[in-house]
Amino acid sequence: MGKEESFTRIIKENEGVIFKITTVYTQDGQDQKDLYQEIVYQLWKSFDSFRNESKISTWMYRVALNTAISQFKKRKKHSITTSIDQVVLRQTENYNPDFENKLKIIYEHIHQLNILEKGLILLLLEGKKYEEIAKITGLSETNVGTRISRIKQKLKSRILKK
Repeated sequence: MGKEESFTRIIKENEGVIFKITTVYTQDGQDQKDLYQEIVYQLWKSFDSFRNESKISTWMYRVALNTAISQFKKRKKHSITTSIDQVVLRQTENYNPDFENKLKIIYEHIHQLNILEKGLILLLLEGKKYEEIAKITGLSETNVGTRISRIKQKLKSRILKK
């Protein structure tokens, strides 16, 4: 299998990773599409540098988060933000309005977190262990645990206020 076929297969198998990151770091559909394309481009540029020292998903998260954070900082300097109400949530065949409403509230609060907090909570929600989160972010496992605990508390207190 050639490089392009391998890359395409990896992107298709892990597109949920990219989608989740673009959802957390953008607030409208066009920005999400732009960020998705930029992440895929950055993954392609660095594909040859992947040395199989970690899982492919760990490497993808690292590249995707770095790209998203970089784009987020650029956009924050030059744009006007839009309301979460303008974000179209992906609907499934088993549409549940209560679940969608709760999900919208959670994402609304996640959008209010700082850049690093967004990435950490996204990785946690993705089911990553502290060890893998540490590898992706470059933080120590202890630091990851402490920060995630604080983020959970922050989200809990904000959600309970509503």
